[in-house]
Amino acid sequence: MTIPRATYRMQFHKDFTFADAEELVPYLDRLGVSHLYASPITVARAGSTHGYDVIDPTRINPELGGEDAFRSLVAALKARGMGVVIDIVPNHMGVAGGGNGWWNDVLAKGEASDHARVFDIDWRDRIVLPVLGDTLAASLANGDLAVEGDEIVAYGEHRFPLRAGPRDLPLPELLDRQHYRLASWRVANDALNWRRFFTVNDLAGVRIEDPAVFEATHALYFRLYEDGLIDGVRVDHVDGLTDPIGYCRRLRERMGPDAWIVIEKILGAGEGQPVDWGVDGTSGYDFMEQVATLIHDPLGALPLEELWQDVSGRYQGFEAEEFEARQDLLAWQFSAQLDACVAAFVALNTDEAVTPAMLRRAIERLMWVFPVYRTYGTGDAAPASDARIRGIVRERVSWLIPPGEAHVVDRILAWLAGDGPGDAADAVRRFQQLSAPIAAKSVEDTAFYRSGRLLSRNDVGFDANVLGIGVNEFHALMADRVRDVPHAMLTTATHDHKRGEDVRARLAVLSTMPDAWRARVEAWDAMSWAWDHEVDGGDRYMLLQTIVGAWPDDGASADFADRLKAWQQKALREGKLRSSWEAPDEAYEAAAAALIDSYLAEPRFVAEATAFVAEIAPAADANTLVQTVLRYTLPGVPDLYQGTELADLSLVDPDNRRPVDYVARAALFDSDAASAKFSLIVDLLALRRADPALFANGDYRPVEVIGSDRILAFTRRIDGAVLAVAVLVRGTTIPDATLKFDDGAARAADIFADGPIWYRVG
Repeated sequence: MTIPRATYRMQFHKDFTFADAEELVPYLDRLGVSHLYASPITVARAGSTHGYDVIDPTRINPELGGEDAFRSLVAALKARGMGVVIDIVPNHMGVAGGGNGWWNDVLAKGEASDHARVFDIDWRDRIVLPVLGDTLAASLANGDLAVEGDEIVAYGEHRFPLRAGPRDLPLPELLDRQHYRLASWRVANDALNWRRFFTVNDLAGVRIEDPAVFEATHALYFRLYEDGLIDGVRVDHVDGLTDPIGYCRRLRERMGPDAWIVIEKILGAGEGQPVDWGVDGTSGYDFMEQVATLIHDPLGALPLEELWQDVSGRYQGFEAEEFEARQDLLAWQFSAQLDACVAAFVALNTDEAVTPAMLRRAIERLMWVFPVYRTYGTGDAAPASDARIRGIVRERVSWLIPPGEAHVVDRILAWLAGDGPGDAADAVRRFQQLSAPIAAKSVEDTAFYRSGRLLSRNDVGFDANVLGIGVNEFHALMADRVRDVPHAMLTTATHDHKRGEDVRARLAVLSTMPDAWRARVEAWDAMSWAWDHEVDGGDRYMLLQTIVGAWPDDGASADFADRLKAWQQKALREGKLRSSWEAPDEAYEAAAAALIDSYLAEPRFVAEATAFVAEIAPAADANTLVQTVLRYTLPGVPDLYQGTELADLSLVDPDNRRPVDYVARAALFDSDAASAKFSLIVDLLALRRADPALFANGDYRPVEVIGSDRILAFTRRIDGAVLAVAVLVRGTTIPDATLKFDDGAARAADIFADGPIWYRVG
């Protein structure tokens, strides 16, 4: 089996192509990675900066250089004994901009199209296209629509194919006979009759469960693998599929036992790894969470919560924020999908005493309290691991059930378990394909922006209810990892993260000094009273955290201000409290942006912020090194997100996808100015290259530490080779402790004489 030794993630787009990556192959080789890990390489919407809006999965994107350039890149890598892993997108395709030929054919021919089975469309009505800035009647009256040749054109820009037939009708009559219905963008949440990706109207869900669709959309990937051009894949958003487990097993069957397959899957609290799915594990958000909790002090939870409540006036904890967000999102943004889900259960129900309204209430309440993205039933069966989830849901929902309707909830849970009457496949899939986006949008894109106890604990795949964990709990998690998914991906930075790995490392220090942090916040907040603003306390506090966390080496530059404003606008709109994407409060957003300018223009604040960041720098740098050494030594395949071999002080996308200065990075190999992080990565990758079996297949054994709960130590062994690692967590003060290795005891003062990390191979 081809297991990458270490991967390096690159984001491809028209301004960073395969040719650009090929020039960097010597750098990647010298760095020590074994595989380039590529963002989606298939044809995406013109100008796409990320590649997830695929419009043609059968070809390699010409904007990136096309197949010839990809083959040239692969050849350059293989010449150095390296390989490629690609990101694939089975859940959805891009349908905006008129570039998707399959979608256009469906619009023109309706259900008779050869591609109609590709997309997850409810064919009981015409396809709703929410693209108009007003109602259809108003758009017609305003002259916003016209016919040009074989297309209807909206606003001179959006083009939609006409079905075969007469063209000499007045425009309203012509529109009435199409397989689609143009509508205001505002009706999408309530009227859309095809599955989209989350709340993105430009991305249409794909019926990958159909064998013909599976083969058509994966033919390129299989050919690339069979030709030896790729060694594996990372599957995007697997939980959006009808049957994720069935899909993964089919993918393994088609690619064979030697391919490396990891899946993007968010694990809920206590949710197990995908051990019987036919994959090598997840793409690493769970590892990012585990390492993050290790460097946060759990004792800081209460004082930081009190600080948040005092400054924000929001007195409910994160669990309550998530609950409220789930209610909001289900009602506001997923009404059409909820309607379809309810209708499927209504069609399945044969009990006249159970009304459609009862089923709706039961489904709503289950969605409000679901503890994970989804369960994995198929209507006639469900994996054993689902039983625990259903039990948690039943307990959580009990206080929400209307009197006399508990049996309705139990009936739905029975269908999810595969124990209910009738053919429940459609109803169960609709429930599970609704619970996943509700979880994602409610937590990651809403509650994370409403609750700000400590922003380093608000990231993709994180449980914000938990501030930190102890060393023994971390050992238990690693024991599970080496047993269940020893070859899963390990990452601490991604294209999806809310803030960079070193922003989180810096903010984690605040969990160890909550009282000092409170004093600093109160002083800075009082400073803002002299300025004319009406920014809410919670927004002010999250801004201060972000300023400190992302404070750059060059200080309060204009670029930093612009980056903060871009983050802040997104944060305000995602939070949906004072502004939103649907109805931006431009006055409030302007006031919040002005507050950034006021802070960064105030010499006293700049001086104090600079001094504070310098004060916590030793502990923050220690956290960075701890994260780094663990990523490269624990069981799994370490991934390095582009550019993060140096300090990663990025914010939410697109900030975390900014261009990388590879010239500066390459120069560090022959320089005395290389950072401790860069040097550590190079050293650890060299060790992995020298003894790949030890790092890939070595066991995991905790080392006993006497006298401190702030030291994590372990060994990994195989065939006589031993890796020993020890790290100091949550502070830089060396405790009076002893580490008991198999070959003898060692004092913490000796182990950590040169810093917060220590390792050796012997």
